[in-house]
Amino acid sequence: MTNHKLHTPMYFFLAKFALSEIVLSTVVIPKFLSILLFKKNTISFGSCFTQSFFYFLLGTAELILLSVMSYDRYVAICFPLHYMTIMTWKRCVLLAAGCWFGGFLSISVPTILKLNLLYCGPNRINHFFCDNIPLVALACADTRLIRLIDFFLFSLVVLGSLSVIIFTYTCIILTILRIPSTIGQNKTLSTCSSHFTTLSLVYISLVFIYVTPAQGSSLETNKGMSLLTNFITPVLNPFIMTLRNQQVKEVLYELIKKYAITE
Repeated sequence: MTNHKLHTPMYFFLAKFALSEIVLSTVVIPKFLSILLFKKNTISFGSCFTQSFFYFLLGTAELILLSVMSYDRYVAICFPLHYMTIMTWKRCVLLAAGCWFGGFLSISVPTILKLNLLYCGPNRINHFFCDNIPLVALACADTRLIRLIDFFLFSLVVLGSLSVIIFTYTCIILTILRIPSTIGQNKTLSTCSSHFTTLSLVYISLVFIYVTPAQGSSLETNKGMSLLTNFITPVLNPFIMTLRNQQVKEVLYELIKKYAITE
């Protein structure tokens, strides 16, 4: 009976988010560790662009996925009796695929434009990975149009997904406030707390780095925020998403109890 608790669309999206976090970290961390441990601080032009492409593809898809997860919580809390009819498995798969497709569309045009630039600068990136701002800075050409397109598309993704999240959580909070019992309010709120915590960590850092108008003015500060996004947040997310979730804690407790009995 307990195993069925986790077979819901919410955990389908949670699994996709966890997978995205793992893959996103593997795009950056191995090269960063080789720089720290073996002093291999060089990367080929093709590898640099490949790293940058997959980093922003995965990152953009993850932002869209977070807004989809907030919509899932909105349906579960505001329309609980219709949840399984609205969030069918077919719709969940289409929404997950849409996250990746949306991520690909948002970065494809800027990537093509960057590949066609002439790079004749010092070819030194003041960063621990091939981030967009220091990479474009190596081009020996006018990059204002590319920077403007990058800024517009990424702002569209970040602020668009954030708008969906704000709308859904406003509806969720209003629904929770209408619940007569305090216990019911706390129980409902606990299902959203982990997601909301992750949202706060992700969006604060990303808006600060990529969306603010002075996005290239303080590279050292941006590197520190990128470190938070790529290393600290992925480490914290498994604990946030699981240990703050009552259903997951119940399943873990029953597994531990079962294991202790068999021993």
